[in-house]
Amino acid sequence: MPTRTHLVLALTLLATTLAHAQTKAPNWPAINDEAMRHFQALVQIDTTDPPGNETKVVEYIKKVLEADGIPVTVAAKDPARANLIARLKGNGTKRPLLIMGHSDTVKVDPTKWTFPPFSATRNGGYVYGRGTLDDKPNLTAAMMTMLLLKRSGIPLDRDVIFVSEAGEEAATDPGIGYLTNERWSEIDAEICLAEGGGVRRTGGTNRYATVQTTEKQPKAARLVVTGPAGHGSRPLRTSAVVHLARAVDKIAMWDPPMRFNDTTRSYFEKLANLSTPEDAARLKGLFDPEKAPAIREYLAENDPGTYSMLHTSIAPNIIQAGYQVNVIPSSAEATLDIRALPDEDITGFYALMEKVINDPTVKVVPDTRNQRPGATPSSIKTPEYRAIEAAYKTVYGITTLPMMSTGATDMAFLRAKGVQCYGIGAARDDEDAIKGFGAHSDQERIREEAFFQHLQFFWTATTAIAGKQ
Repeated sequence: MPTRTHLVLALTLLATTLAHAQTKAPNWPAINDEAMRHFQALVQIDTTDPPGNETKVVEYIKKVLEADGIPVTVAAKDPARANLIARLKGNGTKRPLLIMGHSDTVKVDPTKWTFPPFSATRNGGYVYGRGTLDDKPNLTAAMMTMLLLKRSGIPLDRDVIFVSEAGEEAATDPGIGYLTNERWSEIDAEICLAEGGGVRRTGGTNRYATVQTTEKQPKAARLVVTGPAGHGSRPLRTSAVVHLARAVDKIAMWDPPMRFNDTTRSYFEKLANLSTPEDAARLKGLFDPEKAPAIREYLAENDPGTYSMLHTSIAPNIIQAGYQVNVIPSSAEATLDIRALPDEDITGFYALMEKVINDPTVKVVPDTRNQRPGATPSSIKTPEYRAIEAAYKTVYGITTLPMMSTGATDMAFLRAKGVQCYGIGAARDDEDAIKGFGAHSDQERIREEAFFQHLQFFWTATTAIAGKQ
């Protein structure tokens, strides 16, 4: 006759068996076909920002989710630029997980595209179209993950909140600004997965994955110079243009102070272990005060993306002066794109710029418009970060590096609210970027296999973070 102990063991075994049955791997070939149909449909919706028209995407996703019984909220400050919020309930043991993708894209020049930019043409193992990298793979993978969670009935320790977000590319006001300021209770979460990282692929081989755990803050300033006007036939050493040109040269060639944080230190240490001996020596040399200056100069010339991760950077991108060839103008100015380290004292940095320029006729004028909030980097020591590492290992068989993005994402708004945010993404080929097929490039494409793998990764990471433990 079974004892009480035997009964308990049997019930435990049954519960474990049921749990394993519920978490059985999805039928990926069938799911991939469905996901590709949705992906193409979303790419075919023109959401160029401006004007955005993201409500068209919301209408499509709403129909798809509601068909599977998933309730949807449309959240719109601007009726043409709606956001979508959907939630699957967990048992409340842990705070929610937010999975987010933005629905808008940057502008296009249709004359430069092999296939129409909103055709989502499948050709030679690729899908072509604006948004195929930024950010409709994340948007589709998040939507499909919601469908798979609902269909599978997997028990959840956390609510899973899905957001289709408007306005990421050009105007945060209708999107993340509106959601964090006026709809926060509907998206408040402990963890967020959104854009910002991905898989680095070179020569057809996946090298490593990156997870964005922090980002530089977009700042802006103008160099403003005034001076005497005059006739162009009598050049003036006091010309505003001359003083501005000297100032721009000094700022552009300046090597600002280098500073590591937990993310960048780990990134460079891990990347060195994955690099060739020559590159590894260079990366390790960044931590040597005697070797670092020469290495930074090398990176400034040969790898500006890596160089930018080392310090607050300055790019003089717009110069304005004069209105007629034979008139010396009385004013000139340059607009600077400044990308500040997360902990930068920007007021002190402006003062340091003035010392570098060393010209009392040149004024550094801060521009405080359209700034994202500063925030503490997300931790690389949480169970959720380790779950993301494990998901990349499971799907791609590669190592994960934490990364500080030199560009900006809307996760800055969420980090400022205390959310632990992790930027992820699909595999991208280094060679494709060189060929002009990268995000924001003249053309854009993704390998079909990269999209399918990203969906599997997204599902694996989400269930590991939110599934019942």
